[in-house]
Amino acid sequence: MQDIYSLSGKKVWVTGHRGMVGGALVRRLASEECADILTTSRAEVDLRRQQAVEEWITANKPDAVFISAAKVGGIMANDTYPAEFLYDNLMITSNIIEASYRSGVQKLMFLGSSCIYPKFAPQPITEDQLLTSSLEPTNEWYAIAKISGIKLCQAYRRQYGADFISAMPTNLFGPGDNFHPQNSHVIPALIRKAHEAKMNSAASMEIWGTGTPRREFLHVDDLADALVHLMKTYSDAEHVNVGSGEDLTIEELARSVMRVVGFEGTLTKDTTKPDGTPRKLMSADKIRGLGWTPSISLIDGLQNAYEWFVANEGNWAER
Repeated sequence: MQDIYSLSGKKVWVTGHRGMVGGALVRRLASEECADILTTSRAEVDLRRQQAVEEWITANKPDAVFISAAKVGGIMANDTYPAEFLYDNLMITSNIIEASYRSGVQKLMFLGSSCIYPKFAPQPITEDQLLTSSLEPTNEWYAIAKISGIKLCQAYRRQYGADFISAMPTNLFGPGDNFHPQNSHVIPALIRKAHEAKMNSAASMEIWGTGTPRREFLHVDDLADALVHLMKTYSDAEHVNVGSGEDLTIEELARSVMRVVGFEGTLTKDTTKPDGTPRKLMSADKIRGLGWTPSISLIDGLQNAYEWFVANEGNWAER
């Protein structure tokens, strides 16, 4: 697909560059011949504070912006800190979008999450399923903030003609992930669990539920490639799903992780624990039609994530 916006020679601001997605974007943008890749730490700019964001963006004048900064976490974190997940994410998004418009940013991409979709949306989930029924209650605070970001981009496009777009990643994993035993998502949680079982010569490792729910996953470097592709080729109000277009059961995933980690014990299931939504797969038809497909297989991605995990043990051991 022909490019409609070039990143070559542009000053590009990647918010949240210390996170998994932001870090992958910085890596990917290195091959785009950008004039400068701008990053900001929380100590430099508190993105929840409107004045701080406006002052920074006025002084630095980026041409393009990726909003990958967010307060993120798993079900337990969402349920424990609902006010923070709603307020922090609303403020981060609103401040950056408003300041970007006022300072004349040429193009902006907002990153959402697959949790924006209704709990029982038809599978695979197409973009037009947004706001058609109720959300999953355990992460609705985060989802509402992300839906607001989509709507803000649409509103600024409609009222001001701003070239602001949105992308909705599926479940992500890879280098820089959060491996906290309580607050992590399923792949980093399984990697850590399998690694610790291997190190402790355990006979087995356990997963919650029956292992039958199906989930979709995408390596974060594939996501970064897709986001750069969309930034260069897409300009419309509707958000775009970014995923692999394929899913597998949690049991299949756990066994794949065990194989990659080298844990040869058995897999057990605590069926007293809930399974959650039976299936969650986003349609990839739209982004395939825009000329992008992933290139990293699940096994290769898991191997890459595990290698990073082992190499950075000092960074995750106490998290």
